[in-house]
Amino acid sequence: MVMDGKDGAIRFGGTEDYIATEDLMVAVNAAITLQRPLLVKGEPGTGKTVLAHEVAKALGHDLIEWHVKSTTKAQQGLYEYDAVSRLRDSQLGDPKVQDIANYIRRGKLWEAFAVETPTVLLIDEIDKADIEFPNDLLLELDRMEFFVYETGEVVKAARRPLVIITSNNEKELPDAFLRRCFFHYIRFPDADTMARIVEVHFPGVKQALVREALASFYELRDVPGLKKKPGTSELLDWLKLLMVEDIPPEALRAKDSKSAIPPLYGALLKSEQDVQLFERLAFLARREGR
Repeated sequence: MVMDGKDGAIRFGGTEDYIATEDLMVAVNAAITLQRPLLVKGEPGTGKTVLAHEVAKALGHDLIEWHVKSTTKAQQGLYEYDAVSRLRDSQLGDPKVQDIANYIRRGKLWEAFAVETPTVLLIDEIDKADIEFPNDLLLELDRMEFFVYETGEVVKAARRPLVIITSNNEKELPDAFLRRCFFHYIRFPDADTMARIVEVHFPGVKQALVREALASFYELRDVPGLKKKPGTSELLDWLKLLMVEDIPPEALRAKDSKSAIPPLYGALLKSEQDVQLFERLAFLARREGR
């Protein structure tokens, strides 16, 4: 959904497929107004990556995605010079070796800078890379330009993209980088918001099932000692299985000790440590029930 601001500028107002809270919409629109990268943090499963897709769709912008890995270097986002291919071609007498530009591979930032239409650039999970990665992009994201040493070319953004950067908080980001971003932390959805998210994905789902599933889900998340709390994606997978298997709502509220672990728990619990934790709780509940 696109809204017109008082200044006539476009504003993000969420979409039919993405439930955006008021503070998240404010953050997106602040980043648009300030022309600064939007740094989005939050635990896995809170919709950080999907946000970029939905903002692009709502605003009618193109989307360019750069998914960061532990081995990713900042330079790869700008460009890479393929010296090996050039050497091979020179040995084969290929005439294209005379133009070094033939061996410059554009990175995602270059792609975003070259687009003349409004664009959203997603830099996904920036905290996976080494600590120097964010610092190495400071000037490029600030000035929206960079220098190609091999060709002597200065690449400038034809139109400043809206940059959305996600982080799972695996490591702290440098202060200098944080100062250049507008920051927003996506809190885990409360039960009411989660019910709206469920309705988007499963229109017309039985409300009794949703009510009991959400109660069990949030109780599970509150269990002390849980290694990995289930997120939104796990809940949606679990609900889909509950519907396919036609699990009745009352089965989620069964007081029998054998039901201490939720049915089809493999969609929610992702480590043997958490499964063992619930097995111990079931054992204790069985002993207390004697």
